[in-house]
Amino acid sequence: MIVAAGTPRPGSPVRGSTTGRPIMALFDLIGRRWALRVIWELDRAPNPLTFRELRTACGDLSSSVLTRRLAELVEARLVEHEAGYRLTSAGRALVERLTPLTQWAQEWQTTMDESTPHAGR
Repeated sequence: MIVAAGTPRPGSPVRGSTTGRPIMALFDLIGRRWALRVIWELDRAPNPLTFRELRTACGDLSSSVLTRRLAELVEARLVEHEAGYRLTSAGRALVERLTPLTQWAQEWQTTMDESTPHAGR
């Protein structure tokens, strides 16, 4: 198993926070390049995904970045690797709690679309 060096942990200093507040550790972890995409693809998959299937689902993601993200997400106990990669119960709970933010982002997009001046007017 690959161990991820520098995986954000609640209680330890992380980017943007010397206190290691749990929310700051979470935002550091899921704010890393491709981390949320990996989580979304695993959430949408009906069965565990192999490394190759997950890489294909993510599109332009390089193998090295996927390897790092998976190691971090496994260490953070959001993803597990057993006959493929899948979300743990904590990973599924995270996605469930992100749903209101997803809905808010859709509303925000509508607000931004309405307030953006249209070319040629």
